[in-house]
Amino acid sequence: MRTHSRIPGTVLDGIDWSRFSVLLLKPDCLRRQLVDDVMAAIRGAADVVVQERVTVADWQIFVHYQDLLVDKDWFTVDVVDYLRRTYIDGQVVIALLRGPAGADTPAAIRELLGHYDPPQAAPGTIRRTFGVDDLATSRREGRLIENLIHSSDDVGAVCRDFGTWFGADRHQLLDLPAPTDRVRSAP
Repeated sequence: MRTHSRIPGTVLDGIDWSRFSVLLLKPDCLRRQLVDDVMAAIRGAADVVVQERVTVADWQIFVHYQDLLVDKDWFTVDVVDYLRRTYIDGQVVIALLRGPAGADTPAAIRELLGHYDPPQAAPGTIRRTFGVDDLATSRREGRLIENLIHSSDDVGAVCRDFGTWFGADRHQLLDLPAPTDRVRSAP
């Protein structure tokens, strides 16, 4: 049985968060109808436990992008206003991924995404393959960069992102048996 964590800001005790990652497919990904293509690029690295379209609440996007809010003085755009206009009451797709036992799933997924600025991302990464924006243009236009997708940075972020997008009351998603429990052979 899962229990509430006694550590403030965490969701549940007894979870191997290194096996999971939470994806957020951003409004530009949906607008460009790239959800299926982006998810196909992810599927080889981890199993998709659940994928769903959600309408973003204000608290969700502000918790999700807490790092941008803390460092908002570094940006030339009003981060709070941008997040409100871009996300609140809009649609995103979220997905919970599960990698094989012993994997650092957050790191593996981040590698697939590539650099946050698509032209700087390595060839073959999602942002390089599908990205059309760049940091210089977004700064000139007074907005944040459109780079299609976000994934949890590390195990702490996975726990926070799960709570933000799925909620602790959906902890059963973390207990589902996954075909990745089998040993994968080296390429």
